Amino acid sequence: MKRGRWQLALAAFLVSLSGILYLVHYLLFRDAHSIGFYIVLDLAFVPVNTLIVTLFIEQLLVQREKRLKMKKLNMVIGAFFSNVGVQLLKVLSRSDSEGEKIRGELIVRQDWTVREFSEVSTRIKKYDFKPRPAKDGLEDLSEFLGGRRDFLLRLLENPNLLEHDAFADLLWAVFHLTEELSYREGFRENFERLPDSDYAHLLGDIKRAYGLLVFEWLEYMRHLKEDYPYLFSLALRTNPFDLDADPVVK
Repeated sequence: MKRGRWQLALAAFLVSLSGILYLVHYLLFRDAHSIGFYIVLDLAFVPVNTLIVTLFIEQLLVQREKRLKMKKLNMVIGAFFSNVGVQLLKVLSRSDSEGEKIRGELIVRQDWTVREFSEVSTRIKKYDFKPRPAKDGLEDLSEFLGGRRDFLLRLLENPNLLEHDAFADLLWAVFHLTEELSYREGFRENFERLPDSDYAHLLGDIKRAYGLLVFEWLEYMRHLKEDYPYLFSLALRTNPFDLDADPVVK
């Protein structure tokens, strides 16, 4: 309400100031014809001015704001992969029964171009992910994700997620898997006792989270390659799909 009043007062002041200046011009030069000519000329330019401001300047400002939001979101995505994503990929990729079929595709190289990232992403979409951690491995997975539950909740509260549907879907899939595992209280110390029907249900949740995770990790690597080469260097040396990955520079 206060903001509307302030804008109204400013508009009234500017219109009054314009009228006063036109009046001063008339009193000094007594030339109503010139005043009328320039008023009509200025009014004729208003539609063009509106077009320029609306279609060009406003769009540039919107794009700039979107880039700033995406930059902030990429920081959130980076925090996710550092705390959860990379380790989760490492665990699940090693349980993929046919992981060797795509492992070579995901060994990102220093000289990859945007086109190569895009081509790999397209090929990966055709792959049928089959992560299948053993029942006795679910306890460690539950403990790992459970220890990061609060972190995942804080990420879900981030309003910038509205700008990135794919990452939001990934976050919800990982959080859902975390919740599913946490509710198996009676099996926490011995997931081997889970009935096969429930184990199959958990594998479905794992597959969903893993598939989304692979695509977003690939996109995150592309972002690091373009904007943060020093972070990209570390990401290459800790690639979760590289069995020989070593953070030590050799």
